[in-house]
Amino acid sequence: MSDAIVKNLSFGKDASDKVFAGIEKLSKAVSSTLGASGKCVLLEDASGRPVITKDGVSVADSIILLDPVENMGATLLKEAARKTVREAGDGTTTATVLAHSILKNAYAIKNPNAREIKEGINTAIEKVIKYLDSVSIKVDDKMLDQIATISTNNDTELGKLVGDAFRSVGNTGIVMMETSVDADCSLQIVEGVQCDMGLTNTHFITNHKNKTAELDNPLVLLVESPVESIRQIQSVLEHVIKNNKALLIIADLDQTVLSTLAMNKSKGNIKVNVINAPTYGINRKEIFDDLALLTGATLINEDLGDDLDLIQPELLGTCIKSITNHEETILHVGETKDEVLEIIDEVKKSLTENLQSHQVIKLEKRLARLTAKIAIVKVGANSEIELKEKADRIEDAICATKAAIKEGIVPGGGIALLNASYNVDSNSLGEEILLDSIRAPFNTILENAGIDVVSLDPVSKTGYGLNVITNKTVNMIEAGIIDPLLVTKSALRNAGSVATTILSTDCVINNMRM
Repeated sequence: MSDAIVKNLSFGKDASDKVFAGIEKLSKAVSSTLGASGKCVLLEDASGRPVITKDGVSVADSIILLDPVENMGATLLKEAARKTVREAGDGTTTATVLAHSILKNAYAIKNPNAREIKEGINTAIEKVIKYLDSVSIKVDDKMLDQIATISTNNDTELGKLVGDAFRSVGNTGIVMMETSVDADCSLQIVEGVQCDMGLTNTHFITNHKNKTAELDNPLVLLVESPVESIRQIQSVLEHVIKNNKALLIIADLDQTVLSTLAMNKSKGNIKVNVINAPTYGINRKEIFDDLALLTGATLINEDLGDDLDLIQPELLGTCIKSITNHEETILHVGETKDEVLEIIDEVKKSLTENLQSHQVIKLEKRLARLTAKIAIVKVGANSEIELKEKADRIEDAICATKAAIKEGIVPGGGIALLNASYNVDSNSLGEEILLDSIRAPFNTILENAGIDVVSLDPVSKTGYGLNVITNKTVNMIEAGIIDPLLVTKSALRNAGSVATTILSTDCVINNMRM
């Protein structure tokens, strides 16, 4: 007899009702955190410990429903939140509220044509995004505190700390977060460099919460030519193992070599991380040379007569810390050397010359690589529960501020989407559903603040909204109530994608629970 799992099938309205019931439960829990008057959620983690949070994705991730079909609906909705946080770092609650609203309004239509509604929703999303682009404004230094404060749930002290972090490193710097042993939060500035090379193997991950490979005080090996055999770097590996050192390898490794290192790392035999060499092209050698200068490593290239079998420890460089995620690697380096300062001056002089646009971009990238600083926001608290809750808020604030700097800002408090719903024309039922649905974040924020009716004309007062703290109608941007454009766009796109996928589903098959 086979071990096949017995399945339960649901069709049509019965299937959609069960799926939507799960979506409704998840949305109700997550939406309660939205806005300045949003509430905290007390949840139990996997080990039974209580956690207090206002982070939408943390709330969503904690929810597993008993009914399997309801849970499938909730899980699909989580995808909108997760994708939004991956793309923009914030906006998970907004994405959840939008997806729920779209589905609620679509299911209210009798005998809907799923294909036409899906097409209408998608076209309306593009219209709304075009409108949001038109009303967005660029971020200046004064706005950084406001953006960060909103993402820390109106904690002005933490908002200013995050704002100071971004101001201290400028456009070329990086802002990160670490937990602190102290009860207070603080800011630390270190020299650093950002490389567009991410994880090569998930076995190198050391911080499973953040899904990053982190090495403290690693030795750095730079190899420009391909490494085709583990034997070629055996002497280096023996040196770091013997001296209990971590090793960061920046090189193109044969897949067999990479797998061998990953396996040995997972077994605890060696502390190592591997990132690929810079991409092929005219900038490859330049990037390698800059990394060699910053880390003190000697660049090894067999084409120039170097022997990989004879790599000595003195050819290795060092850095204070390396952090690699799926997209990039950040190196904390020591004080800037005189040789590096001289190159920085040369690049700055070159930028004053009459250059073509591609030359300017190349030089600006190199200047950013050589002069980059890293601001580390150190999060402290009096208890583990408070630390987790505070860290969630600061992480959201850092990501939201990055997003705002990248693409600009729009009026916050759900007003940008509310204005769009009245200023974008609809030409189909699907477009009407979407435009009606995007008023949901605004309505949810009012509901969380205990406000039922607002005497606000959304047509004549574009950009104006209600400050739920003072209960006064204000110009949202002037009042500092703002949202990053990237966050709003990402939340809308992902909510629409998940909602339209669910709308086109007519059959649900789930495993029978015995």
